[in-house]
Amino acid sequence: MAHSLGDVFDGIARVVDPNSPALVHGDRVINWQAFDQRTNNLARSMLERGIASNDKVAVFSRNCAEYSEAIVAAFKSRTVHLNVNYRYTPEELFYIFDNSDAAVVFFSSEFAPQMEALRQQLDKVRLFIEICPLGQEPLYEGALAHEQLALAGSGAPLDIERSGDELFFLYTGGTTGMPKGVMWSHEAFRQIGAGRAALAGRDYSDLTSTLASIQANQSQARMLPACPLMHGTGLVSALLTLLDGGAVVTMDSATGFDPHEMWRTVAGKGVTAMAIVGDAFARPLLKALREQPGRYDLDHVNSITSSGVMWSREVKLGLLEHMPNVLLVDSFGASEAIGFGSSTMANGRETTTARFEIGEHCKVFNEQDREVLAGSGEPGYIARGGSIPLGYYKDPEKTAQTFRIIDGVRYSIPGDWCTVDEDGAITLLGRGSVCINSGGEKIYPEEVEETIKSLEGINDVLVVGVPDERWGAAVVAVLEGSQLPEDQIKAHIKDHLAGYKVPRHFLYKEDLGRAPNGKADYKAIRNFALKSLDLT
Repeated sequence: MAHSLGDVFDGIARVVDPNSPALVHGDRVINWQAFDQRTNNLARSMLERGIASNDKVAVFSRNCAEYSEAIVAAFKSRTVHLNVNYRYTPEELFYIFDNSDAAVVFFSSEFAPQMEALRQQLDKVRLFIEICPLGQEPLYEGALAHEQLALAGSGAPLDIERSGDELFFLYTGGTTGMPKGVMWSHEAFRQIGAGRAALAGRDYSDLTSTLASIQANQSQARMLPACPLMHGTGLVSALLTLLDGGAVVTMDSATGFDPHEMWRTVAGKGVTAMAIVGDAFARPLLKALREQPGRYDLDHVNSITSSGVMWSREVKLGLLEHMPNVLLVDSFGASEAIGFGSSTMANGRETTTARFEIGEHCKVFNEQDREVLAGSGEPGYIARGGSIPLGYYKDPEKTAQTFRIIDGVRYSIPGDWCTVDEDGAITLLGRGSVCINSGGEKIYPEEVEETIKSLEGINDVLVVGVPDERWGAAVVAVLEGSQLPEDQIKAHIKDHLAGYKVPRHFLYKEDLGRAPNGKADYKAIRNFALKSLDLT
């Protein structure tokens, strides 16, 4: 029977050890009993102030314990959580709040100035909840303090009926256009968790079985999302950990990503699992281990999972030198679907960058919607059926483009292209929206990027297309790291890829400007290339 994630969290609080940690941030530990009571109080406080079922609840904050509390309070109050990118400008922030019809905004005091700048425009927002440092009053006039609301009340469960049809939103910037709100039903997301639990020998088929499994063997996981909770990789990793009865460990990111501080947190807090986003996180983490080998006790870490961008084989091998017992899991997914494929590397078990075992309910189709034959070498787009979102909020046109029916089956098709190997595994080529058409040949930037990144001294690279009179588009590589001879780079690429994929121009940039979640800003890099090559 379908049920709400709010029901799951109510149930988990009754069956886990109440003194076991649910949230850890710095020296602060919130156990499961307190987590349950605090989220009940927050949920009730929203309902008592006129917030209704299906109203939208935005969370505008860096990683912290209160972030997870706001999400679960939304689930328990039958409201709809949505994430907000804290790097957005006021104009972009207004778009998110307006497009989502946000009625409640949880925000950190750090972002009170941005909220103040939007005050006159936020006529849809009826409740402002400020995440203040302990003991501090809200900076934003009219806001209520998160901590006061979390402590005000009995902490008892809400006596309301919930449904698996309730929603939460995951806003995604994608690679083109304005951010889109992906609408996940609680039941569809719960099924993702049930599939993951089944692989571990647990039965999460219904609420009773889920709670019995957790009670019999409560998760001891302590998950640290290195990436922001405002993005899918961090959010999904944290939610799945909590839905197993485990603990989420967060750290202050206001001063930027500090790999040594992260390893200190991992070692000091007994972190067992980490979520990162490809080489953007893995390379500096590996560099820190090489700078101070043996400094950190990491024997309790059993897995590091990456999603969102490519994670190179060379960096994985480097991490295994320092963490020989860890599993390195490369997960291929998107905000629009989870579980396109996965790749696991461990000592004695190597994998190739961008090669994944295809996920359940997934197929690869060509442009005529015919399934691609294994070993054919034909590129196609990957599609996932089964438990997928309903579509994009208030955007039926884009919903129809991404969520399509093929041969009677509804699929999520975000636009990632790949080939299918003889053994059925897939090799990811990249997102079709950034594909370069040069002389009629399709070139997928990520394929070229991963080949270049395997060169020693290259920290990062992004590949874009620029106008070319002869070929229509010319391939340009913008690199971060040591300046190597072009002939050396070209020869290396030709050893692995067809000649037409070799960039015609190589540019260097001190910082490629990736977002905190590791995602690339291809538009900004293309503008940099155009300006550098006098093509503007």
